[in-house]
Amino acid sequence: MVGMTDRPNGRGRPGYDLESLLQTAVKVFHERGYDGTSMEDLAKRLGITKSAIYYHVPSKEELLRLSVDRALDALFAVMEEHESREGPAIDRLHHVVRRSVEVLVDEQAFVTLLLRVRGNSKVERRAVARRREFDHLVGQLVTEAEREGSLRPDVDPALTSRLLFGMVNSLIEWYRPRQGLNTDDLADAVTKIAFDGLRAR
Repeated sequence: MVGMTDRPNGRGRPGYDLESLLQTAVKVFHERGYDGTSMEDLAKRLGITKSAIYYHVPSKEELLRLSVDRALDALFAVMEEHESREGPAIDRLHHVVRRSVEVLVDEQAFVTLLLRVRGNSKVERRAVARRREFDHLVGQLVTEAEREGSLRPDVDPALTSRLLFGMVNSLIEWYRPRQGLNTDDLADAVTKIAFDGLRAR
């Protein structure tokens, strides 16, 4: 994750930083669409000049790359956690789903941007490819859990994976942190609904 004053060459600039630039860029991308957002739009929102933005990043595309990579890196870190854990595949799958909910809550704006890219640029195509890789890893874990007899054998593993993360990803459409539902409550609800219906009986 990018630090509060980090820049590719390690420099910072008084008054604002790359973190605040990313946070603002993602908000404007959501409001106007990535293609409909110009560096001038970002400069106006931040109250700075375009050259000040270029102090931190060379292009709008780099802002997009940093933003979607933030979400993807967090999700792949969850997969690395699962790979270091022992125990039944169903427990590791439970961990991946729960932690993915936590990532979505912690990085909601960035995950939302990731889920809305469509492969219209090199950065977007790379992000879509990494998303598919993540989905593939989840599918492998689902298959492993099914082979262990922990998941219902009458549901295709690929479909199970899509349904699980369809539910997780749908949170971006309605979850807001100030609605009184904290991260633990949300993660508990998702995993209970998912796994009470998926566990073999």
